[in-house]
Amino acid sequence: MTDNDPIALPEEAAPPNAASCRLCELANQRTRVIWGEGNPEGRVIMLLDNPGAREDREGRAFVCGTRATLQLGASEAGLDMNDVYVTYVLKCRPIRKYDKEAARNSCRAHLLSQLELKRPKLMICLGNVAVQAFFQDPEAEVKRLRGSWYDIGGLPTTVSYHPLAVRRRPGLMRLFVEDLRRVVVRPAEAVTAAIAPSDGPRSEKGS
Repeated sequence: MTDNDPIALPEEAAPPNAASCRLCELANQRTRVIWGEGNPEGRVIMLLDNPGAREDREGRAFVCGTRATLQLGASEAGLDMNDVYVTYVLKCRPIRKYDKEAARNSCRAHLLSQLELKRPKLMICLGNVAVQAFFQDPEAEVKRLRGSWYDIGGLPTTVSYHPLAVRRRPGLMRLFVEDLRRVVVRPAEAVTAAIAPSDGPRSEKGS
């Protein structure tokens, strides 16, 4: 697998209420709150688990392995990263043991507020942690759920592997690209018409 000249996406600053958040114990571990990056008005939101060490430090823009693999997959799928916004289940980087369920539940309010403000057309959750948190299902797995669209609170959502899993297991790249291509070929209008809001996940098979 070869990285395809990845770029550092512009970071969006956290709003003041989130930047000073004390809702969970991660407030005592973080250096800062990491809100998201990419196009804040993008059609597609990509959801990852949590920021890493380099996201936690302010400074010069960079491209880590997660971003390089993500952008490589997007390029092969024909997904324009200018149409994408990337954010996290947790807006703070964990550095030691913490109550995962409490942190995810607390941070969910920030994610829902992002979605309400940005009103994306599509969501793709990357990795089991992101899927479980957004679907509110601790048993949810990418391996079982990929290949379908789901209505999560009225937002058409699909899933794929975490870019780091793809980087470590190059054989997953074909499936990763296939999942990203699913986002490319589904016009937002068609998805909205096909999937009405519901109280829980509803699957619509295929692309």
